[in-house]
Amino acid sequence: MDKLPKRAEIDKKYAWHLEDIYSSLEKWEQDFSFSQKSMEKLSNFSGKISTSAQILLDCLKQNNETSLIVEKLYVYASMRFHEDSTNATYQKLSSRAETLLIQYSAVASFIVPEILAIPEQTLSEFRKQKDFSVYAHFLDNILRQKEHTLSVEQEALLAQVGELGGAPQNIFTMLNDADIKFNSIKNEKGEEVELTKGRYTSFLENKDRRVRKDAFDSLYASYYKQKNTIAATYSASVKSDVFFAKARKYPSALAAALEDDKIPLSVYDNLIKTVHKFLPLMHRYVALRKKLLGLDEIHMYDLYVPIVTEADKKISYEEAKQTVSKALEILGKEYTKALQEGLNSGWIDVYENEGKRSGAYSWGIYGVHPYVLLNHNDNINSMFTLAHEMGHALHSYFSWEKQPYLYSGHKIFVAEVASTCNEALLMHYLLEHTQDIPTKKYLINYFMEQFRGTLFRQTMFAEFEKITHDMAEKGEPLTYENMSQIYYDLNKQYFGEEIMIDKAISIEWARIPHFYNAFYVYQYATGYSAAIALSQKITNEGQPAIDRYLDFLSKGNSEYSIDLLKGAGVDMTTTTPIENAMSVFESLLNQLDSLS
Repeated sequence: MDKLPKRAEIDKKYAWHLEDIYSSLEKWEQDFSFSQKSMEKLSNFSGKISTSAQILLDCLKQNNETSLIVEKLYVYASMRFHEDSTNATYQKLSSRAETLLIQYSAVASFIVPEILAIPEQTLSEFRKQKDFSVYAHFLDNILRQKEHTLSVEQEALLAQVGELGGAPQNIFTMLNDADIKFNSIKNEKGEEVELTKGRYTSFLENKDRRVRKDAFDSLYASYYKQKNTIAATYSASVKSDVFFAKARKYPSALAAALEDDKIPLSVYDNLIKTVHKFLPLMHRYVALRKKLLGLDEIHMYDLYVPIVTEADKKISYEEAKQTVSKALEILGKEYTKALQEGLNSGWIDVYENEGKRSGAYSWGIYGVHPYVLLNHNDNINSMFTLAHEMGHALHSYFSWEKQPYLYSGHKIFVAEVASTCNEALLMHYLLEHTQDIPTKKYLINYFMEQFRGTLFRQTMFAEFEKITHDMAEKGEPLTYENMSQIYYDLNKQYFGEEIMIDKAISIEWARIPHFYNAFYVYQYATGYSAAIALSQKITNEGQPAIDRYLDFLSKGNSEYSIDLLKGAGVDMTTTTPIENAMSVFESLLNQLDSLS
């Protein structure tokens, strides 16, 4: 039996160089001590920042310094823990860093309320000093939400209620991750195997239809048993969203959620409306899937099994690097140079080892460089993961190079744009350079599944959230029966007449954790649309589009997300990016149909 290598057995060539952050644990400990003094300095500004422009400025500078050092300690400790969670030293380090982060959040919590308490005229005079220019967007963002900030006493009360507001999510998490149990099923060999949430997707991808159906039925039977408890939990979550929105004088829970990043309500409505317009394309895809699978009747549990078998082609990590590099050459010398630095200078932790965190991510620290965690397998999927994570990494790289620490991060609305754009450019390159028909069909279907899972499915989720919150705001009860009917009808609308909408799918809403973070999922669909639009502009327009895109990558969060994307040439306040993405989906559908 193949055993995973221990961390010490991994070739250093394929391990990230965390020594670039701290060359030793002693250096980390020195900074940890320094962070305590830095937090103490920051806390001394409490109650004083309204007294003079200089004190406010000193406080903001101190906050940046403290935040950066705490983040550096936290990122290093977390990544050391992620490379080997069995290492007791890094377990302790990570735990200490987490406690430090919570301490910092508490220490810094006075800043925004005290800025808002400064009289308007006074703050206006403060801001006339030249050193305040860098804080303009930061302060504007705080001040624009002033009307939704309550008195000190009311804010204190809301903070106390906040823990109750988070209770539904905590209850659902415990039920979903700890308490719910699924019946075992028989795999394709007839062996009894335990069904888990982690294994569910792989069962749905199984070529044996009986396995797919059994997994589907078993999973939803377990949620059905908890239907009333989960319905009450989700109803409480929605009511909590409505309560906090009303308390802060927002017209709706949706308006409150979108205001954080100044996203117009029309963006949400346009997404749903435009996807509805193009649902016939999804219905066509379902019909083609039914045909290619050779089924008389297609069911919900047939939506994930590959309709084109993966080309049996091994792609080594070195080959994946070369292919990704060639595919992204279109972005020009500046991007290519940064990409090569990332691929060859210890940014990436490539292979799985004992105790290593699963999945993939990009992280890092301002002033050092980004890092990427992979668990590479020699296949097409891992090659796309490399392109995706390097998209995240270079978004950070260019932002960190051009922006002060204050604006070095990214909002969720744009966070997946650069990563998905890289994947789209890689797909464009592969389709152009692939002659082998089975491989071409596999790639097209791979791309189409991303559209289905991100643009269509996440929009359906977003529509469900909007309906349930609208009901709560009208005082209508949210019960297991009415939510299941809503969800069943949405599946019927989104997937069409060709598919049997199995009754069990009506309870799927009960297993979606993102529903407890209201109005979050729509950003997957909008981000995906923006990325597809940008990749199209890059391939069709060349240098002008590339220049705009690199400018977008370098702006961090120095502007609101909508404005950042407008600067790149994509206006998400219109339906055009979603319509363009749908045109790409239609083209893929036509290609797959003609090749089949």
